[in-house]
Amino acid sequence: MITEQLLKPKSIVVVGGSDDVQKPGGKVLRNLIDGNFSGKLYVANPKMDQVQSVRSYKDLNDLPQVDLAIIAIAAKFCPSTVKILAENKNTRAFIILSAGFSEENQEGAKLEQDIVEIVNSVGGSLIGPNCIGMVNPNYNGIFTSPIPVLNPYGCDFVTGSGATAVFILESGVPKGLSFASVYSVGNSAQLGVEEILKYLDESFDPQTSSKVKLLYIENIDKPEILLKHASSLIRKGCKIAAIKSGGSEAGSRAASSHTGALASSDVAVDALFRKAGIVRCKGRDELVTVASIFMHPELKGKNIAIITHAGGPAVMLTDSLSNNGLCVPSIEGPKADELVTKLYAGSSVSNPIDFLATGNAEQLGDIIDACENDFDQVDAMAVIFGSPGLFPVYDVYDLLDEKMKQCKKPIYPILPSVINVKDEIQHFLNKGRINFPDEVIFGDALAKVYHTAKPQPEKIQMPTLNEIEIRKIIEEAENGYLNPQQIHNLLDAAGIERAREGVADSEEEIVTLAKKIGFPLVMKVVGPIHKSDVGGVRLNVSDEDTLRSEFQRMMQIKDTYAIMLAQMLSGTEVFIGAKREDKFGHLVLCGLGGIFVEVLKDVKAALAPVSNQEALDMIRGLKSYGIIKGVRGQEPVNESKFAEAITRVAALMKVAPEIFEMDLNPLLGNKNAIVAVDARIRIEK
Repeated sequence: MITEQLLKPKSIVVVGGSDDVQKPGGKVLRNLIDGNFSGKLYVANPKMDQVQSVRSYKDLNDLPQVDLAIIAIAAKFCPSTVKILAENKNTRAFIILSAGFSEENQEGAKLEQDIVEIVNSVGGSLIGPNCIGMVNPNYNGIFTSPIPVLNPYGCDFVTGSGATAVFILESGVPKGLSFASVYSVGNSAQLGVEEILKYLDESFDPQTSSKVKLLYIENIDKPEILLKHASSLIRKGCKIAAIKSGGSEAGSRAASSHTGALASSDVAVDALFRKAGIVRCKGRDELVTVASIFMHPELKGKNIAIITHAGGPAVMLTDSLSNNGLCVPSIEGPKADELVTKLYAGSSVSNPIDFLATGNAEQLGDIIDACENDFDQVDAMAVIFGSPGLFPVYDVYDLLDEKMKQCKKPIYPILPSVINVKDEIQHFLNKGRINFPDEVIFGDALAKVYHTAKPQPEKIQMPTLNEIEIRKIIEEAENGYLNPQQIHNLLDAAGIERAREGVADSEEEIVTLAKKIGFPLVMKVVGPIHKSDVGGVRLNVSDEDTLRSEFQRMMQIKDTYAIMLAQMLSGTEVFIGAKREDKFGHLVLCGLGGIFVEVLKDVKAALAPVSNQEALDMIRGLKSYGIIKGVRGQEPVNESKFAEAITRVAALMKVAPEIFEMDLNPLLGNKNAIVAVDARIRIEK
């Protein structure tokens, strides 16, 4: 719960405030004073009557009623302090800067839980503990620096790491990136990133709220809340970028299916971010750069004009854009020829548009006007302008500012000379502009923003399944792997087309089964996990003699207790899998099938449920998509049927959440159908 006292306190007490501004209690008090907090400000310090000219109370019981407490004392004293304030002083908001809680040991975790229970009992809000605090237009409740000059149209920044918050502010502020608020949630004992995002969504006002949200997340404890409110904000016109750290693992934990080996919590994070429309960033510079791109008009197309007076950066930017799926289109024709006449001899307008190191502001204006009005193939402009420091370049940056006001196409300023023309760049930033000092980081980030899809629909239309039959099968099943007949029944109930098949454990029974299914046939051992590795697969069995001899051979393979027969089908092998991922629900994966899923690991993942469009995007996002489309005369896979099968597997996961892992590998796809040939389904209730 986020209270009014947390957001707009009329009074604040700093518990542990001191005159030493090199300590958190002293620095946060100094920041509150310097930020001109307009309400009543108190200090609680058992040894002092006045701290930094602010009235100090030696005994908490002597304090007046107070809305917000910012606490910077030893962890062991925090619960009793919170109790007095909550119960006796009507305090309904707490920011605990102190460390020594759940991040340290079990005793600290107990202290933290005691505090949460007290705060919850009075309907209060708690930020922290183990955080740097928060900043909003009403107060600077933070013990670090820099404190950004707040702008209502800047970024709302929510972070689980206080130190990272400092580093991101230090990276963003000098480039001109502005902030509307900063929330450092620390241990997230009560309010975490998800709860703050929920508040930002539910309180969003399109006229007054920031439309850019930045997140730094170490643990996603409530993915459903994050997905719901992030996608809601983006649908309302916001843009969100996030770092989720801690995604690497020493290796996938031991898994008994292809899906289990390929799926992980980090794959789930990727899938959640894609479903929500969040731009996922890998580091601080990328996050700041993506946020800065968000502050410019939206890029509507992928064709970029690079305007430069320096060859090297233009080449590097061209490489970055081109390698990431954006275009630097050639510019030619009468309008291009006319533009060349306005530039110095030796200039080039072919794109990159190079107007040489001697180029001036007037020429830059002519180029920008041509890109805006004459070159329809251009969707945006990246202007690279540095300086050797020989003369002032204020006129260039003033012109750039004016053109950015006038042009409908985005203009991205890349100003690398942060030392030589430091004053001129600061002059430009003071106009509310942002600098992208590194062209490659900018190019990579621009491509990432452009390629991030919009959120998936809030309500996904799921295919119709036989839910009654599915629940009956699941409820009757034991934990572990379903037997072949249970799998057949489950696939049929889910509407997933499968090969005609059966299982036999005697020679005469398998002959009868073969006649029922019809030759040619596939034979597979039942029991061993990796059937191919043990010689447990035989294709194109076309007569009874071969059937009998292969049955006798296969039954001798270790762990084999039966043989599965299936009709022999032709087509491209593809794969669909699903895995229950802790907290996230089910991941659904697709890719090429057979051995390729292990060797290439070329898969796409989504969180269930999956819309038809999302399934098509998964298929078309595969590196191996060319094979699915059909190459060199090969018959293509029916994408519509493939996508439908993915949506059906995803819908099955919602009806039967007890499914822990599921592999359909392979399915055989051709232009007419997608048919499951082999399946493994594991239940964990």
